Amino acid sequence: MDIYSSKFAIIVIIALVSILALQVMTNSNNSAQLIDSETCELYVMDSQINAKKYLNEFDQKCLDFKNLNP
Repeated sequence: MDIYSSKFAIIVIIALVSILALQVMTNSNNSAQLIDSETCELYVMDSQINAKKYLNEFDQKCLDFKNLNP
């Protein structure tokens, strides 16, 4: 198969797109942002070490709710 043929290019493109789609699907579970209920700070769970990684960002709705109900 010649690398300049259109059939080879289509096969390579399909392979690369499928690899990219697989990476996006597997990463979407790991990067879900969660909210700490005590501080209203956003964090992500690191699945490799099972620990929280805080993002130094706060959820405004959570802060508003905490201010209404002290």
